[in-house]
Formats: sequence, structure tokens, C-alpha cells
Amino acid sequence: QVQLVESGGGLVQAGGSLRLSCAASGRTFSTYAMGWFRQAPGKEREFVAAISWNGARAYYPDSVKGRFTISRDNAKNTMYLEMNSLKPEDTAVYYCAGRGGGTRDVWSAYDYWGQGTQVTVSS
Repeated sequence: QVQLVESGGGLVQAGGSLRLSCAASGRTFSTYAMGWFRQAPGKEREFVAAISWNGARAYYPDSVKGRFTISRDNAKNTMYLEMNSLKPEDTAVYYCAGRGGGTRDVWSAYDYWGQGTQVTVSS
């Protein structure tokens, strides 16, 4: 099993940047595909990014492609989400998630979740 803790959220103006971190406990982090999801009030949980166990492959939806970058450091048991050119519509609670097997873009495929970190982008 793995436990996940997000950090790095906050309030930022439109056009600004934030870097989220997801710290994992347990020795199996390096074998897990990892992902970021977000959920705004009244909306469904939305896929933001996913990365393979070794960091070789990353996936993004069109809504964040070119603005967000997912990465991981298996030696530090940590995953990151670099968010640039933030927009008000990026406002949401951001969650990191992990799963055995390959990357997926649906939240129901993930087994482990953090508590979430709030990102608010002001216009």
C-alpha cells in the first residue's frame, strides 16, 4: 500500500504558476503509475495528468496540455505537477492518485488517493 499527501496549493493570479507535490509513503511508489485529478465545486472529478512508473510516459488532456507538466522522483517517493499560465477555470481541489499497472485517465481506475490541495486562480 501507499499513502499520499499533496502540498503546494494556494491562491495565485491568472497567468501565474504553482508547483504541486505528492509525497508517498511505502516502498512500492516506484512501481505505481501516478496521476493528478481535480474537482471543482459541483463538477465531476477530472483527469489532469498521468505518468508511468518510471516517468518515461506522460499524458494530459487538451485542457492543460502545454501548460502543466507532471514528473516524479522515485528516489524521493515524490510526484510533481508544474502548473503554468494558470486560468480561473483551473480552480479546484487537486488530488494525486496511484495505481498498480499502467497509466489511466479515469479516476475510478486508481486505488490510492491523497486528501487533496486547493488551488484557486483569481482573475
